[in-house]
This record gives sequence, structure tokens and C-alpha cells, in this order.
Amino acid sequence: MKSTIKFGSVSGIGLFVHWTFLVMMVGIFGFYVYNGLSVVASLMGLALVMTVFGCIVLHELGHAFMARSFKIPTIDITMYPIGGVARLSHMPREPKQEFLIAIAGPAVNLGIAAVLYVVNQIIGAPLSMAEALTPQGNVLSMLMWLNLGLVVFNMLPAFPMDGGRVLRAALATQMDYTNATHVACLIGQGLAFVFAIYGIFYGMWTLPFVAVFVFMAARQEVQHVVERG
Repeated sequence: MKSTIKFGSVSGIGLFVHWTFLVMMVGIFGFYVYNGLSVVASLMGLALVMTVFGCIVLHELGHAFMARSFKIPTIDITMYPIGGVARLSHMPREPKQEFLIAIAGPAVNLGIAAVLYVVNQIIGAPLSMAEALTPQGNVLSMLMWLNLGLVVFNMLPAFPMDGGRVLRAALATQMDYTNATHVACLIGQGLAFVFAIYGIFYGMWTLPFVAVFVFMAARQEVQHVVERG
């Protein structure tokens, strides 16, 4: 049984969705209905979630097109419940190239947020985060803040987030690539530990899950670089 389903392609890059993503969508819809929302309202809420993931697809395409400019093909882009992954044929060891590929994704989200800011200004929609991130908030304002949130989250200096690759690229200008990977991954694992402790103490149970994922991804990155030599 295939674990992914193809839902489209852009410029020859296949777009896939993992089966767990579909389970998440069904779960979100069920959660809305269980909490008293009508079917129509639940579908609208689901549409908002899908729109956010659409922004994540654009984020991953940013990585893919920047990689293509360095003649590095993208194998595919797959959507998971925790986000998207653009699988490149390989990551360059040239710090400038890795930096530009890593930064391209967040730059797309920043561009989306900037466009939404202008649109919200034109239509006179409230721009404050407190008003936007409520069930009654303006959808475009909400999307603006969610895209800014994606920028901040992805720029955290921890693998597999883009910030981890930006950090390694910066370190690689001052030291050997393998050593830069070790240092960047240690910083990422330290940040993951902070996530886990904070989440446990404040009841934010998604943070320990993210922390485990980040910790394991950092270790795998080190192993991958060491194996490549």
C-alpha cells in the first residue's frame, strides 16, 4: 500500500500528500462537529486549514525553485501533518547555496504576509493579532499572521527547520562542513530539549512531540553528513 497520494504537480515537481495528513483532516472535521459547529462551519474551518497548508506548499516550492537555480532537482514535495518536505536530490555543501535554498521558503511566506497586509489595509480589516486569531477574526488577517508564524517557526535554528540549515551555512563559512553540522545539530537538540520542558510544564503537549521530531532529525542529519564524508 502506498503511503502517499499524488494530488498535482508544478513545473514537473510532483506534489504528494501522506495518508496521515488525510487522517488529520478527518480528525479536524470531526473535532469541529463534536464541539457543536454545523457541517458548513466545520467545512469552512477545514478550508482555512487547507489554505494554510497551501501556503506551506508554496513555501516548499520556494525551496525547490531556488535549488533548481543551482541545478539541483527536486524529487517531490510531500505534505505531512507537521508540514511539508521538499526532497532535493542532494543538498549543496557550498554555504551560500545552502543559505539561499533554506531562506527561500520563509521568504515566500513573508511575501504572502506582505501581500495580505496590503490587501487588509485596502479593505480596512483589523490587523492586530489579538483580533485576527479568533474564531470571528478576519480570514485574510488571520492568514497574514499565520504566514508570519510560519516564518518565525521555520527560522528556529534547529533541523529540519530552515533556520537549522541557515545556521549550518553560516558556521560552514568559518569551519569544516562536518563540524558545522555537528555544532548546528547540537544547538538544535538543545532547543528541542527546551521545547519539551516548556511544553510539559505549561501543558502544551504538541511541543514535546515536536521536540522529539527535531531531536531525531538532528541526529539523522549528522549521520547522513558523516556517511557522505
